[in-house]
Amino acid sequence: MTLTAYNNIPVPWFMYGTAWKKEATTRLVQSAVAAGFRAIDTANQLIHYEEARVGDALNALGEKGVARDSLFLQTKFTPVNGHDHRTPYDASAGLTTQVRQSFDSSLTHLRTGYLDSYVLHGPYSRRGLGEADWEVWTAMEGLYESGKTKMIGISNVTAEQLTLLCERAKHKPMVVQNRCYAVLGWDREVREICRAHGLIYQGFSLLTANRDVLTDPEIRAIAKRLGAGMAQVIFRFAIQIGMLPLTGTTSEQHMKEDLEAERLVLSAEEIRRIETIAL
Repeated sequence: MTLTAYNNIPVPWFMYGTAWKKEATTRLVQSAVAAGFRAIDTANQLIHYEEARVGDALNALGEKGVARDSLFLQTKFTPVNGHDHRTPYDASAGLTTQVRQSFDSSLTHLRTGYLDSYVLHGPYSRRGLGEADWEVWTAMEGLYESGKTKMIGISNVTAEQLTLLCERAKHKPMVVQNRCYAVLGWDREVREICRAHGLIYQGFSLLTANRDVLTDPEIRAIAKRLGAGMAQVIFRFAIQIGMLPLTGTTSEQHMKEDLEAERLVLSAEEIRRIETIAL
């Protein structure tokens, strides 16, 4: 099963996230692919990610016969304020140069000649979009136009910022990745913008940001009816409302169980209840 943005690039329906995996990154990426994941998310940001270790995993997988073009690789450009002293670019250089240097570094880390998706890790501005945001986005549009990445996107973005980007950019984002809170209607406002513009919404922290939901009696009842786990119910809910979920589990068993969410079916009433469960 795949999702497709307005530029008609198919994206696997479930993504494995590599944040905070540290030295275990290489092993866990190989385990995720062995379990059935075909989309991997990372970032060129040493505070939270080990992008080069993802590349080590991809190299090992390639030696086992897993072709590069069978995998969807997504990484991110992180603004300087999202780093410690270790930046993958010259922090004194102009923003356009920073983007290009970070992108080239990612290709080296991941041992690939192209990316499937390149994401701005977050706007420079807390509200609206400033000159820095537009310069970085223009640089990313150039990478997209060159064919070096099949998609471009943005993360940690507000509905206001996403609206501006969709209205004014030469190329709208194809993917949007946000932390997804049930108390905000599972990021409903941003998801509605994505739906209107043909963007793929990627939701992360679906479990860790919504721990109360996982203990809700109604979710337990749904899980019991389906013979499934609570996490599987949440991931299936995400799929049915058009979201691409991320998981960062370190359990090989949970990797397999998470992917089994594809076989479940929630009723319209169950979808409605989960969508409003924390409101």
